[in-house]
Amino acid sequence: MARYVIRRLALSIVVFAGLVVLAFVMVQILPGDPARAEAGRNATAAQLAEARARLGLDKPVIVQFFGFVGRLLHGDLGNSVVTHRPVLADIVSVLPSSLELVVAAMVINVLVGVPLGVLAAYRRGRAADTASRIIVLLGAALPVFWLGLLLQLLFASKLHWLPLYGQLGFGVSVPTLTGVTSLDALLTGDLPAFGSALVHLVLPAVTLSAGFIAVVARTVRSSMITTLDSDYVMLARSTGAGELRVIVRHALRNALIPVSTILGMQLGWMLGSTVLVESTFNRTGIGAYMVTAVLQNDLYAVIGSILVIGVVFIIVNFVVDLAQLWINPRLRGELARSRRRRRPLPALQGSPA
Repeated sequence: MARYVIRRLALSIVVFAGLVVLAFVMVQILPGDPARAEAGRNATAAQLAEARARLGLDKPVIVQFFGFVGRLLHGDLGNSVVTHRPVLADIVSVLPSSLELVVAAMVINVLVGVPLGVLAAYRRGRAADTASRIIVLLGAALPVFWLGLLLQLLFASKLHWLPLYGQLGFGVSVPTLTGVTSLDALLTGDLPAFGSALVHLVLPAVTLSAGFIAVVARTVRSSMITTLDSDYVMLARSTGAGELRVIVRHALRNALIPVSTILGMQLGWMLGSTVLVESTFNRTGIGAYMVTAVLQNDLYAVIGSILVIGVVFIIVNFVVDLAQLWINPRLRGELARSRRRRRPLPALQGSPA
């Protein structure tokens, strides 16, 4: 087991190294001059040269690369030309809001995707199976920004059930403690603000989760069909167990093992998908921060955001691998058997050394 963990950790380090190289290449090839952005549009040639020397852009590429890696190891992602603050500080201030949105979308993803997949598998080939597959395919096919606009038009503009955009109602404010608006409202005991934060979270979370629900539902359906046809499910039915007990306790429990890997990876994908959702619903977060950085040609802010999202994705995948080792006894058994196969056989007594 320890060897498995070390191997996964080494793989994560290799992926992170590749991400760093990719980020450095992007700095070199993307349009825009960081020195010009640092010095200002009206900078003189002398000021531009000074900014280039300060950023190390006048040195050979290999020296720039090691300088880039050294700054990353010290948590230095550069300074934003828009906010004039360290990029890492900017990201730390907006990331909790994006994580709030991602967690809400993941809750909807699980609460909708898993039951749809179970229903489609249990009623496979029937009308319920066809209807559920059509629903999830429509959710996956609609572009995120267009789906967000449709939801705003229907539930905010027409029905007036939910707010159009933002994170809190007009005139409502919450002290920043963690950066997660709903949690901050709850910690300060402001229940009206907590309710306002949750209501403002509904449409963005539904929009973000729509495409991911399709993946979860299809995965659950496929896994449940295999599980429902297995011998131990047939044995449970033959013992007189109720159908609900068979589905939940015996079939779904085992079918969710491969789904857990998908859900873990979707956390990283959702964080990267917040770009369009946060812009559509005018929410603060790393996605909206990236959009502003792109529009303002803030190169270091763009690269820093990509690096942070990549690191979160790598960490989540590593945690998912460890969780799979914990919840899947079959995987632990395979690791134990492979370790026994690699172990040398003991020498027979009396045999030559």
